[in-house]
Amino acid sequence: MTETEIKQIVKKHRTYFETGATLNVSYRIYVLTKLKASIIKNEKKIHEALKKDLGKSGFESYMCETGLVLSEIGYMLKHICSYAKEKTVLTPLAQFASRSYKKPSPYGVVLVMSPWNYPFLLTLDPLVDAVAAGNTVVLKPSAYSPHTSEVIRELIRECFDEKYVSVVTGGRAENACLLSQHFDYIFFTGSQAVGREVMKKASEHLTPVTLELGGKSPCIIDRTANIKLAAKRVVFGKYLNCGQTCVAPDYIYCDRAVKERFLKEVHKQIIRQYGKQPLLNQDYGKIINEKHFDRLLSLIDQDKVISGGGSNRTSLQIEPTVIDNATFGDAVMQEEIFGPLMPILTYDTLDEAIRNINAMPHPLALYIFTKEKETAKKVTSRCGFGGGCVNDTVIHLATSEMGFGGFGESGMGACHGKEGFDTFSHYKSIVDKKTWIDLPMRYQPYKKFHEKLVRMFLK
Repeated sequence: MTETEIKQIVKKHRTYFETGATLNVSYRIYVLTKLKASIIKNEKKIHEALKKDLGKSGFESYMCETGLVLSEIGYMLKHICSYAKEKTVLTPLAQFASRSYKKPSPYGVVLVMSPWNYPFLLTLDPLVDAVAAGNTVVLKPSAYSPHTSEVIRELIRECFDEKYVSVVTGGRAENACLLSQHFDYIFFTGSQAVGREVMKKASEHLTPVTLELGGKSPCIIDRTANIKLAAKRVVFGKYLNCGQTCVAPDYIYCDRAVKERFLKEVHKQIIRQYGKQPLLNQDYGKIINEKHFDRLLSLIDQDKVISGGGSNRTSLQIEPTVIDNATFGDAVMQEEIFGPLMPILTYDTLDEAIRNINAMPHPLALYIFTKEKETAKKVTSRCGFGGGCVNDTVIHLATSEMGFGGFGESGMGACHGKEGFDTFSHYKSIVDKKTWIDLPMRYQPYKKFHEKLVRMFLK
């Protein structure tokens, strides 16, 4: 798509927003209902596209993508009328008589840039929140998941006028062109490197941003943990979507006293969940492309592999792999893995673990398996991270009742539910002053009696 075409798209969106059409809450409900029906109707086509791009099974596609989008739409349809209302707040006595209120208002023209690992979920989820808040939206899905991007484009054409929501496909050239345009809000999900560029470009127009990034999310296995259950849930969270999940446990930080027991249970769970030959499992996905496939292979130290390690270049698959005796200096610990490699590190004291985690950039997620409430409280209080779970992995992002977002190097801002609506809304603070009375104390000439009143009101 050319620069001229992209400029015209943004111009059409701005012109349409300025008509005020998207301010009508009933209209927002109508289009979201229409989108929900279209997703249900095209579910099979969506899942086929996800299978082509990432090798996902239909069950996993619904559980982790289409089902979550439908859940978000349902949540917004239930709450949008409440969220869009003006909220009256207390007025100081000094401002008698008046009404003070906060008015949620859409930013205007929003850009949503999404990644390839959950291409349907991470494109449609922020779209739902942005539309619910009353914005017009330009979607830019990843070029690495072309089949899903094409299905998304078909859905959007079916449900929205092109000047309301549109899809721009393509690669780096289109990304660069979009980022040079003036948007009122940018929502980006992807790598830290690209996130920095997005923020830099947004600053040229003083455009606010939400950055959903990633990082090396730790998973602590405390000596009191239910080891069998911990292994089961860690294997699920780590190897879901072949490890290509921004909130997957990036590495396991295990109490030395229980490491061997944990490793035995992990090995059992890999076989139980994926079979003895995972690469022949029809429900086990693939790495997105050869570039990432080669990057992941370069991170594997075969001398430390105790489970898995095999791969198939033709199908772009890597077995669920466990790397024992990893250190913070290993190659696999120098970047976010984003693949089916599980490095195992050990600690001797919890304070040591907390200190080492906090010495690294803030991760998007943190997980702690323990039976001790005080241990969970200590870790979740003293470690900096976006969100996480106690005695589970990844599921914290599957609810619209909590915002999902990063912290520090793992991002800023949040989406989902009320937080998602708030992300794409500006709250105007307004005082509606009545005209039937006008207190004289604020006007010159100032008098001592007026000063006493002011001091009384403002105490």
